[in-house]
Parts: sequence; C-alpha cells; structure tokens
Amino acid sequence: MRIAQRFFTVIGEKVSHFAPCLGVKRFTLIMSSDTSTSSSGLQGVDLTTGSVLRHLIRFALPMLMGSAFHTAYSIINAAWVGNGLGAESMAALTVSFPILFLLMAVAGGLTLASNILVSQAYGAKNFDRLHQVVQNSLVLTGIVGIVCVAVGHFAADAIVYGMSTPPEVAPLAVNYLRLFLWTTPFMFGVFFLASVMRGVGDSKTPLYFQAGSLLLTAVLDPILMFGWLGFPRMGLNGTAAATVFAQACAFTSLAYYLHRKKHIVSPHWRRLRLDGPMTLLTLKIGVPSMVQQALVALGSLFVVSIVNRFGTHSAAAFGIAMRIDQLAFMPAMTIGMAVSTLAGQNIGAKRLERVRETFRCGVALSIGITLVASILAFSAPAWLTGLFTHDADVIATGASYLRTIALGYLMFAVMFTSNGVVNGSGHTGATFVFTLITFWVVRVPLAMWLSAHMGRVEGVWYAIVISLAVGALVSLGYYFSGRWMKPIERHQG
Repeated sequence: MRIAQRFFTVIGEKVSHFAPCLGVKRFTLIMSSDTSTSSSGLQGVDLTTGSVLRHLIRFALPMLMGSAFHTAYSIINAAWVGNGLGAESMAALTVSFPILFLLMAVAGGLTLASNILVSQAYGAKNFDRLHQVVQNSLVLTGIVGIVCVAVGHFAADAIVYGMSTPPEVAPLAVNYLRLFLWTTPFMFGVFFLASVMRGVGDSKTPLYFQAGSLLLTAVLDPILMFGWLGFPRMGLNGTAAATVFAQACAFTSLAYYLHRKKHIVSPHWRRLRLDGPMTLLTLKIGVPSMVQQALVALGSLFVVSIVNRFGTHSAAAFGIAMRIDQLAFMPAMTIGMAVSTLAGQNIGAKRLERVRETFRCGVALSIGITLVASILAFSAPAWLTGLFTHDADVIATGASYLRTIALGYLMFAVMFTSNGVVNGSGHTGATFVFTLITFWVVRVPLAMWLSAHMGRVEGVWYAIVISLAVGALVSLGYYFSGRWMKPIERHQG
C-alpha cells in the first residue's frame, strides 16, 4: 500500500509541471479570511471572467481525459471478462452494473451538492463558507458511504435474484457485488475530493490520481482474474479486488497531496464535524440529485431485468452495449459537469449572461463530439460488439441495440448540457422531475409493454430511444422557461 500511495503522490506532484501543457496559464491566488488557509497554497481558477468557450474547453478537457481513462479501463476489463471468462461472467457484470451505478448515484448526489455550494461560494469570494462546506460534506459523505456498504452486503442476494437473473449467473453476481462493495467508502471519498476541486475550477489535479488508479487496476485485473505471477485465480472477483485496492490508494494519496500543497479545498482533518444548517442545505440540494441518479440506477435495474427474460445472450449483449454507451455518453456527461461548475461560479458572481453563453457553447461542443459516436454506432455496430466477444448471437443482439440507440446519443448530449445549467443553479429538484419522467413515466413502462407486445428484446431498445427524446425536450423546456434563475438566492445562504 505504501508503494502504491507513493506512486500516486509522485503523479500528483507533477501537476504543477504539466498544467501549462493542458492549457492552464495560472492558478488564482486569493487570500482567505480564514487564517488557517495559507495564501501560498493552490487556490483554484476563477471562471467568472474571460472567454466562456475557452474556460469550458480547458475545464472539460481534463475531465474528458479522466472519463476516457475510466471508459478505456471499463472496455478493457469487459474484454478480459467476455473473452477470458465467458458469457456467464459477462452477464454477471451486466446484472451488477445497475447496482454499482446506484452506489455511484448516491455518491454523485452528495458530491454534486458540495460542488454547487463550493462553486457558488468561490464565485462570491466567500471562503469561510467554502471551508465550512468542505468540512461538513466530507463527514456526511463518509457516513453515507459506510451505510451503503452495510446495506448492500445484506441486500445483495435479494437484489440479484429479484432481477430475474439466470440461475447460472446469479451466484457469480452476488459474490462479485459483496466484494466490490468494499470499494464504496474510498470511491465516495475520491468523488468528493474531485467534486470540490472542480468547484474551484481545478479539474486537472484529480485527473492524475484517476489515471494512476485506473492504471493500477488495469494491471492488477488480469493478474488476479487469471492467477498470473503466482497469485490465486480469483475469476470475476479478481477485478473487484483490484478495484478496492486501487481506490483505497487513490483516496489516501489525493487527500495527502491536497494537505501537502495546502489546496484551498484541503479538509482540516482534526476539525471534521457536522454542522446542522449546512447539513440540511447540503441534503436539500443533494437529496434530489441523489434520488434522481438513484432513479436512473433503479430504472436501469428494471430494464436489465426485462432484458434478462430473453436469456443469457441478451444479457451479455446488453452488458457489452452499456460499455459502448459509456464511451458515447462520456463527452456529454463531462461537458455537462463543466457547464454545471461554470454556471455555479457565474451565478455566485451574479453574471447570468455568462450562464446563457455557457449553455450555447456547451450544446455545440457536446453535439459536435457525440456525433462521432453516433455515426460509428450506426455504421459499424457489429464490429464494435465483436471487440468484446466472439459469440455470434451476442454480436447480433448487441449490434441491433447500437444501431437503434445511435440517434439517442445526440439527444442525451443536449439533455445533459441543459441539466448542467439547472444543476449549477442549485435547482436539483427540477432535474429530479426530469429523470422521473424520462425513466419511470416513459422508459420502464414502455420497455415492458413493447418487449411483451413484440415478443423481442428490441422493444427495450425502442423504449430507451423514445425516453431520451422525451428527457431532452423536458429539460430544454425548463431551461428556456427561465425558471432556473428565479430562486437562486436561497441556495447561497
């Protein structure tokens, strides 16, 4: 563990040397009214002045690279599992994916609230409040992470078997889940630190630690899965063990780096405590986002359970397709997060005209990048699916999904940009409603009805595309109504 931690720390220390290569000309040095914060530390980047498009690109680029690293790892890992362990293990990953996404939804909701509060406080130059948010949110995130481990461990059996999982797949999925759950506190910690750093305009530093974590996991995966170099052959559980170890190293190393560099968002570890009003405000903003993302995860869980009824090959194909979806959705999700932070800082500075410009630039940038994925998914779906498996039935099913979903990628790009503005304003309750409509009013009921009416799994594919179209229209309608601007003050405290 010490060797791995030193590895991450060395990577992090290179940030100051490589930052100019990523387009960062300077860090803004700001004296805080909190005397415990050194003015010599790294203080973030002010996104309330200068070119919006340039800020958006420079801020999104490191996150896009980080997402690319994560997606590349996910694809490589899926290829190892699909080609080395077989369709049953690939199906077990498919079953586990919505549950793991649910955990990330919980982490994402809390950390989004922290990002919003930090970015608005930073934009308003209220550094006492910024430090209060960091201290309180870290404790809250840690408590929730530990609770998720305990609940998930006892509920794993009921969840997996309740998803109509094929009997040859269920034991693999349960064992994998119970081991993977131990990564949750560390994963939540990394999410939190990266989120508050993005809130002050520092999206580059987390990239180095994320890259180190994924590199370590990618190296350990085949070693533990197949028993190389004298290690025991752990099969599918090997990838879970590798992830737990790498995430633990990433969190401890990133926290140490922030402390050593006296970064403005570095927690004061000896003064961690929950503050009542701040906790209530964090939950007021975070819970709708948490529930929103949880609804996405639960909706995915229901969709997977519908797909499972069509057999192991359909489940494996959908699992592969979801990995490709990750790659296609990645630019839109990354740009959406960048839009949220730019919107948050400019709302804190009361510069609403820059928020509108951020939306326009975000839509153009997101669609432009996502269009490449749409064209590839439509024109070469069998080739993409064939990268993960040699099974002809799995390839054919996966190809039918990709060809159907290709247009939906562009709808997702628009939706995530407008959602980014709404979330950046603190109106996470609105995006919660958007998700409720998209998944639970449209996608899940329509997937059940179309797949049963058609008697084919393709009914699920059509339901997903239709729901993406509805989600984009609802989100755009709210943005253009201007309602996200009205009650801003109540979130700034």
